Amino acid sequence: MNKLLIALLVSVGITGVAQAAGDAAAGQAKTAICAACHGVDGNSAVGNFPKLAGQNESYLLKQLKDIQSGERQVVEMTGMLNGLSEQDLENISAYFASNNVQPGAAKADLVEAGEKIYRGGIESKGVAACTACHGPSGDGIESAGYPQLAGQHAQYTEAQLKNFRVESRMNDPQRMMRDIAAKLSDKEIQAVSSYIQGLR
Repeated sequence: MNKLLIALLVSVGITGVAQAAGDAAAGQAKTAICAACHGVDGNSAVGNFPKLAGQNESYLLKQLKDIQSGERQVVEMTGMLNGLSEQDLENISAYFASNNVQPGAAKADLVEAGEKIYRGGIESKGVAACTACHGPSGDGIESAGYPQLAGQHAQYTEAQLKNFRVESRMNDPQRMMRDIAAKLSDKEIQAVSSYIQGLR
């Protein structure tokens, strides 16, 4: 009986994350306006706009819902999602998830410091390794709703970590990212963000 209960709880825990069920082709038709900042296929050419290509579908859907509801404030996205249904958001998420992210490159002088943080954390500060949630290759964990990081612009990642640190971004479950970012210095954030940009 106990084994059955544990299996049921694990199953509910895994499926408790909103699973996107979008249609990528239908989503592509809704992304014309997105292309100006994020690129036609989700590979933004500008460092302050995130790459959406290859991002985990469930994570994209959560972010779109949070932005649409106002839970996550993104000035550049103001009004962009007005009038879109939940199915539209699912389709857009499916479209960007279906594309491949274009890899970036890390700054050579930051690779060693960034890799240490990404792969081993900072024990003296109680900072867990990024690999725990985002994987050794930065692919994230779709079933848990953890985002892919590999290839993301360093500029964008750095900005988001700083936003979490000062709590101007607060849509992370159980304060996970806020608690981590609060312990990182500007230099550490810069190093790990650069390293993430070069992950592939």
